[in-house]
Amino acid sequence: MAIKVKAVERNVSFDKSKEKWAFVMQADLYSKLSQSKVIQEAALRSGIARGSINAAWDAIGEVIKAWATEGHAVAIPGLGSMRFGLRATSVADVNKVGSNLITSRRVIFVPNTEIKDELTRTSINITCYDRDGNVIKRVTSSDPGEVEDPDNENPNPPSGDGGGSGNTNPPGGSSTGGGGDEGDIMLPED
Repeated sequence: MAIKVKAVERNVSFDKSKEKWAFVMQADLYSKLSQSKVIQEAALRSGIARGSINAAWDAIGEVIKAWATEGHAVAIPGLGSMRFGLRATSVADVNKVGSNLITSRRVIFVPNTEIKDELTRTSINITCYDRDGNVIKRVTSSDPGEVEDPDNENPNPPSGDGGGSGNTNPPGGSSTGGGGDEGDIMLPED
């Protein structure tokens, strides 16, 4: 299994009169798995009947929703925990405090150590696209933390900053994935 990443050449200039092109990386998102597909796979892996898994799935969802709305962080086995949160504007005067200051309600997921370690060990496949959408380079990793570039015969040694080797980090680009709605868990579909 590997995480697919795309690096797309984009104009990153904030000044509309100037162009500044850079490769911007983001996780290549897969489709969202349906509940029935997850239940089918869980039934296969556990040997428990689909009907029983479906009933447990629905019950667990209701429990998580109830407890999270009461202010609890709820454990999700093997993954971490989730809780609800919010963003709000601050005010100096207590008389102005009200729900109208809330700017957004959020789902916050905190991964556990095991899932973070698994992510660290997962290889990365980067596909680079020019501004016209053409594939111009592919970069792969076979070990954690270092990205190997098969097109570069004279790779630079790893810098130790998580940037990998060679010219794999785009200038002005981000090394973190993005996209998707906060709180959604996206998995590759078979």
